Amino acid sequence: RTAMSVLVRMAEVYGADELMDVSQAHIDGCGLMSDAGLEFAEKLAAAGGKVVVPTTLNMGPLDLQDWRRFVSDETFAAKAIRQGKAYTDMGCVPTWSCAPYQGYLTPRFGQQIAWGESNAICYANSVLGARTNRYADYLDICAAIAGRVPKCGLHLTENRRGRWLLNLVDFPESLLAEEVFWPVLGHLVGGMVHDTIPVITGVPTTANDDQLKAFAAAAASAGSMALFHAVGVTPEAPTVEAALQNRPPERTSDIRPEDWYRAWDDLAAAAEGEKLDVVVLGCPHLSFAEFRSLVEAVRQAAPARAAEGVDVVLLTCQQSLSLVDRTDWLA
Repeated sequence: RTAMSVLVRMAEVYGADELMDVSQAHIDGCGLMSDAGLEFAEKLAAAGGKVVVPTTLNMGPLDLQDWRRFVSDETFAAKAIRQGKAYTDMGCVPTWSCAPYQGYLTPRFGQQIAWGESNAICYANSVLGARTNRYADYLDICAAIAGRVPKCGLHLTENRRGRWLLNLVDFPESLLAEEVFWPVLGHLVGGMVHDTIPVITGVPTTANDDQLKAFAAAAASAGSMALFHAVGVTPEAPTVEAALQNRPPERTSDIRPEDWYRAWDDLAAAAEGEKLDVVVLGCPHLSFAEFRSLVEAVRQAAPARAAEGVDVVLLTCQQSLSLVDRTDWLA
């Protein structure tokens, strides 16, 4: 009843006339952000709240198995563990991953879902063609318990139409082949379009899931983008016309290499030549394939090592780590 009351109130906020079923959920609110979040989760669990659709959990603020290596605040850790337990007690799957689409219960094309977490929402909508709005923390668990969401937004075909046509122009093949091309392009596009749905031409049709993951994560962080159409790459964009739903674009822009390099410079918070303290990889979480690429890079650099005083941290999920554990890569 509590979950439904929240959903009905939010339907009024969105201007939705009815609710609709979802068949899967992904919870972003499982990470401890405040005492209020912990109280909300524990009250739902204590009242007998149970999810009614398969529901995965996003990354949390600490490694539940080895947190003492990284977190010294035992009070914070205890609360984070309590919050995680509240969600698993409600029947959520303890995936603890911000890239659930690369592991457990990857959504299907056209499947109606209720997902939290910005990069996951953008990837699910765009690359998989599943349908979800940007579900805020705590609204996501209400949707999972009720199995319902307001019928509005990106759940509806007419709202998935591309509106801003972006053409990649004069990009050399050498730059398109670089892994770093994708997150920088995402940062550029997200900052341009914000929450407008772009239709992008000139995207390499060889793009793999990790490259599109990097693009989606950066675009969703730089703006509030929840859906993009890459012509010839994403499922709702076999052609420009299909992505625009046979209507003219509301706006058209060209993106050139000089725009990309400006975005590259914008991403650099440190001055050129400034000493690094830490290198963090895996946001979103490293996949098994990305571990392989990293290992190859380390082997090519051998016998070079991290500079004195520089920590290197890799973030990943248990699914990827369990596969990596079967190799010699960690060494």
